[in-house]
Amino acid sequence: MSYCLADAKAKQRVKVVSLGAAGSVFRRKLLSMGLTPGIEVNVTRKAPMGGPLELSLRGFSLSLRKNEAQGIQVELLGTSS
Repeated sequence: MSYCLADAKAKQRVKVVSLGAAGSVFRRKLLSMGLTPGIEVNVTRKAPMGGPLELSLRGFSLSLRKNEAQGIQVELLGTSS
């Protein structure tokens, strides 16, 4: 079952299913930063009140605004340690 990345909780591990609208500038930017379909991502932190999410992937941290994360479909894998 997939849901949007914005709904993920802190300390969850997710797998990216899709990145939203094909051909969009933001989608290309995410792809160039390594956020590709099939990659496993740890949601390190999530700010309260609809703030940004901090993700850990490919050896670096990436922060996304909640509205940016809403366009990314993910599957829940479990919790990170």
